[in-house]
Amino acid sequence: MSTSHTFTCKSPLDHRQLLAHTEAFADWYPFLGFSYLGESILGKGIPILSLGEGKKEILYIGAHHGMEWITSVILLRFVHDFCSHLKEGKSIYRTALPLLCEQYTIHVIPMLNPDGVDYQINGVSEDNPIYDRLLKMNHGSRDFSHWQANARGVDLNHNYDAKFSEYKRLEAKEGIFEGAPSRYSGEAPESEPEVGHLCNFIRFHDNIRMILTLHTQGEEIFYQSQGRCHPKSHSIARRISALSGYRLSEAKGLASYGGLTDWCISEMNIPAFTIECGCGENPLPLSNYFPIYATLREILFTIIKMV
Repeated sequence: MSTSHTFTCKSPLDHRQLLAHTEAFADWYPFLGFSYLGESILGKGIPILSLGEGKKEILYIGAHHGMEWITSVILLRFVHDFCSHLKEGKSIYRTALPLLCEQYTIHVIPMLNPDGVDYQINGVSEDNPIYDRLLKMNHGSRDFSHWQANARGVDLNHNYDAKFSEYKRLEAKEGIFEGAPSRYSGEAPESEPEVGHLCNFIRFHDNIRMILTLHTQGEEIFYQSQGRCHPKSHSIARRISALSGYRLSEAKGLASYGGLTDWCISEMNIPAFTIECGCGENPLPLSNYFPIYATLREILFTIIKMV
C-alpha cells in the first residue's frame, strides 16, 4: 500500500526548514536526486534537487534575494507535487511523468542565497564575524527585514559577468560603493561563492536547454537582455504569459545588467527567463504562496517540453 506525504509550510522558510524539507523529500522519494551545489559564504549547503534522468536538462532557481524566500516555498511545492505524481505513475496536464523523466532532467535550486534569507527572517546575531560591518551596511539598523543581498552585502543578481563594468558605472552614479542591503554588485563578476557555484554548474552541464529564475514581485516576465534573446525565447515567454496572465517586460536601468538571465543570454546562449511572481511589497506574506503556485503550476510542469 502506498504512503502519501504532504508538504506544509507554516512559517517563513529559512535555511534550517529548507534542509528539513529537502531531506524529507529525499527519504520519501528515493528516485529524487539530492545533492549540494556548494556552500554559501557562511558555510550553509545549497541544496539542488534533480527530477528525471533524461539528456535534456532544465534548471529552476529560487531566492537569489533574501526577501524573496517565498520562491523557495513555491519550488519545494513543485518538487513535492512532481514526486508524488511520479510515485503514483500519474500524468499531469496531459504529460506522462515517467516518459518525461526518460527525456528530461529538471534541476531545482530552491534557495540560492541561504545567508541572505536567514538574515531577512531571523536577523543578524552579534556573534556574526562581520556584525559591525553589517550594521554599517544596513544604515545602522538592527532590522534586517528588508535585506536582499548575501552575507556580505552583495546583490547576487548583479554579480554575473553580463556588462558588469557598465553596471559598476551606474552603481557609482547611484552612490553605491560598498556592501548594502541590495544593488551592490561585488568587487568582480562571480566574486560570491553562490554565483560562482551556479555558473560553474551551468558551464559544466552542456545539455541545459532552459533556465527559469523566480523572483518577486510584479507579475512580469523578462526574457531579453539589452534587446537580445535566444531564438526560442519569445515563443516560450508568450506561453508563460498566456498561462500566468503575467506581462512580458524589458528590464531598464540598473535592472538591465549583471543578472543571471542576462548572463545566460549573452554568454551562454541559453534561453533564460526571470518571472517576478505575485504582487505587493517584498517580502510577500506566506499566505501568498499557494495563489502564486497555482498560477505558475502548469508552467512549471509543461514548458519543459518546449525546449
